[in-house]
Amino acid sequence: MGHQPAGSRSSVVVVGSGFGGLAVTKGLRRLAVDVVAVDRNNFHTFQPLLYQVATAGLDAENVAASVRGIFADQARFDFRCAEVSAVDLDRRCVMAGKVRIPYDRLVLAAGATSSDYGVPGVGEHAFFLKTLAEAVRLRNHVLRQFEDAAADPSLVDQGALTVVVVGGGATGVELSGALVELFGHVLAKDFRRLDISAAKVVLLEATDHLLGAFSPPSRALALRTLTHRGVDVRFGAAVTRVEPGAVHLADGSAISTRTVAWVAGVRPVPLAERLGLPTDRSGRLAVEPDMHVPGHPEVFAIGDLAGGWPQLAPVAIQQGRHVARQIARALEGRETRPFRYRDKGTMATIGRNAAVAELPLGVHLGGFVAWVMWLVLHLVTLVGFRNRASVLLNWAWNYLTYDRGARLILQETSPLEGTSPLEEPSPPR
Repeated sequence: MGHQPAGSRSSVVVVGSGFGGLAVTKGLRRLAVDVVAVDRNNFHTFQPLLYQVATAGLDAENVAASVRGIFADQARFDFRCAEVSAVDLDRRCVMAGKVRIPYDRLVLAAGATSSDYGVPGVGEHAFFLKTLAEAVRLRNHVLRQFEDAAADPSLVDQGALTVVVVGGGATGVELSGALVELFGHVLAKDFRRLDISAAKVVLLEATDHLLGAFSPPSRALALRTLTHRGVDVRFGAAVTRVEPGAVHLADGSAISTRTVAWVAGVRPVPLAERLGLPTDRSGRLAVEPDMHVPGHPEVFAIGDLAGGWPQLAPVAIQQGRHVARQIARALEGRETRPFRYRDKGTMATIGRNAAVAELPLGVHLGGFVAWVMWLVLHLVTLVGFRNRASVLLNWAWNYLTYDRGARLILQETSPLEGTSPLEEPSPPR
């Protein structure tokens, strides 16, 4: 359970198959090391496009790829489909299910899960959007509300066609824009006897602006675009509790709704608390400049689990590549180097033909050009040629026909019927 015997190959265990986990595993491809990736799901999820699964723009398989398939040609790679319950730092082994996996070096890339900030009722009655299962669940529920309202129009007054999105970050803006397009362009044709004009999207943000990571001009453009397209954007709207049929705000008001999409924030996965390692205020692991955790140069933390860095996919990818290089340096007996993040810009789509992009050197773009850039970037960074082809075909079809093919209700249960959207924990990222 300790160090590998002299003369044997070094072993690296990577916990999580998200952006960071994939990057470090790919970076170890040419090294004489055995790599074992561990994740509770056997697939990688392209999280930036989960909102499109939730709004029937893409099928679930379009944004996921088999981990074993991704590394099918990496001879020294193995995979364990299990949830990591503990790490023995002294004996250098990972407990995955009922199996102990020894390591010489460990990379923690388990990511984050949704945070309800302690608001009563969120865990029981709201929908999250961090996993593929949660995206499908939200889509099922939204479509079910329209079916129910078509059968019983009195449900409209009870908020059946009102979706409340909590959180004005990039995910909240993207989800809100996609929902109004789904309602106005697609479901209006599906439900001709239902008054679709009664369908509403309410975006709640506790601060006084959207897209906190962007500049004021980009925030203003996002607000104008969403408002023009029919989204009811409310600032200073702090949620105090969520009930099966309503969202209550700090000002004493309430919104009748049967659908609350909670995209207000994230927190580290529970594994971070169980390690007994130093953490920051948010519970993320403290890391040294080269991304190893204090006191354990053989253990690295990257992505959403590593404190002190933006919780963005490009950060996780660059950290994964960096850690792979540092492992190579350590195997050669050389000192590791500090991680330096190269900010290549930030983007967010607002809907059809509309996005914002902020690039290095102060270049800010908005509208159609930024939207095309967003499409190209996400298409290129998708894992697997098949997924890229499927997504491109879906996007082209949706754009030309104003239609969405993934309007399937695959399950009936919802938080309103007593099933919590958190019954399946978020997968390691």
